[in-house]
Amino acid sequence: MRLLLAILAALLLGTCSRSASVLEQIIQAGELRVVTRNSPSTYYLGANGPQGPEFEMASRLAADLGVGLYMYSMPTLGDVLREVAEGRAHVAAAGLTLGQPLPKHLSFGPRYQQVKEHLVFRQDESRPRTLREAAAGHIEVASESSHAATLEQLRVQHPDLVWVENPGTETEELLNRLSARDIDYTIADSNEFAVSRAYHPEMRVAFDLTQGKSLAWAMNARDSSLPTRIAAFFTALAAEGQLTAILDRHYSNLRRFEYVQARDFVDHVSTRLPLYRDGFKEAAEQVGVDWRLLSAMGYQESQWIPDATSPTGVRGLMMLTEDTARSLDVTDRLDPIQSIFGGARYFVMVRNKVPPRIRDPDRTWFALAAYNVGFGHLEDARILTQLHKKDPDRWDDVRQYLPLLSQEKWYARVKHGYARGWEPVRFVDNIRTYYEMLQWMTTEQDVDAQF
Repeated sequence: MRLLLAILAALLLGTCSRSASVLEQIIQAGELRVVTRNSPSTYYLGANGPQGPEFEMASRLAADLGVGLYMYSMPTLGDVLREVAEGRAHVAAAGLTLGQPLPKHLSFGPRYQQVKEHLVFRQDESRPRTLREAAAGHIEVASESSHAATLEQLRVQHPDLVWVENPGTETEELLNRLSARDIDYTIADSNEFAVSRAYHPEMRVAFDLTQGKSLAWAMNARDSSLPTRIAAFFTALAAEGQLTAILDRHYSNLRRFEYVQARDFVDHVSTRLPLYRDGFKEAAEQVGVDWRLLSAMGYQESQWIPDATSPTGVRGLMMLTEDTARSLDVTDRLDPIQSIFGGARYFVMVRNKVPPRIRDPDRTWFALAAYNVGFGHLEDARILTQLHKKDPDRWDDVRQYLPLLSQEKWYARVKHGYARGWEPVRFVDNIRTYYEMLQWMTTEQDVDAQF
């Protein structure tokens, strides 16, 4: 009996003294700590705080755990991984590619996105067709990166292959160096290239170094509690269609952005926008919207040309009709400041008609669509969306059914009749793209996110 009591006491003592798992510690502390890097394909400061696909996924995980999120960035991938290895962060969510060298005791979580590794060059230079041709130029990649690891593997078949590993850079900075002709080639994951090409329209893909690599988060493997929970989280996120929705939200508009369109926009940000930036900022402050959204609207309407005129008679930087201008007390549609302030007031008037239950960013996209096609036609499209068993309060659903307003089969069934329904879809898509680019191009500081 004494022996049995001693064994029970030892077991009880062991149970009481068991240290809490990482997942239990997170829940007890009420905070998930996620480290990332600052880039348009991961995490950046937008109009309403931090944005980016990694931020959105981390926010959903924190909400799923019922805790707050503290997300912060580090300068390089090596720094990001050391934060987790040394226990200052629970998760590294930074566009990490499987094959990225990891510190001891770290492992990858579930795969959530497929990417290719592109060899990138400037379009005004000769395109290398093979790795042998590229080896004759200056190739530069970030040190401690999956790109450096890929080159090491390729050197087995190409012993003459040489490159430079830059210890203090990320892909975005290397693309800047390529744009400035400081280097001949670099490597970029396809998701990074899709975003960066909007800002560097002169970039081209020479060829792919790898096919079908996966992105994943990294975490400490010595405790299985958090990796197990994250695996379940990603399984549910994918099954519900939310993972695809997140990635589409951050990449689909930029994939549609054409080279000439991007090149002209980047040029006009430098040459035209400075003339009207203060006007956009003052008008935005007056009506309570982001000045970069107003600027994006102005670019879509007129490419920031103050005397723009359409065949239908709309005029000015914000392309106001005569009736709309009169209702907004705009006396001279060709006065860029009057036009900007008038367009800002009109946009807010339209946005205020959107049902209050619809939250941003959908509320803004609905307002832009109504600004373009009229609120009545937007309501008709929302009715068609509901008829098709989709969510009429979700822009990604409604945008699918707006084009039906040009088909008699459908516009005959709604109140306001025919509309060129594809136009507001294109209008919103373009403004979203310009807006996203302006948010990244005008970001002046990084922030840590705590929610």
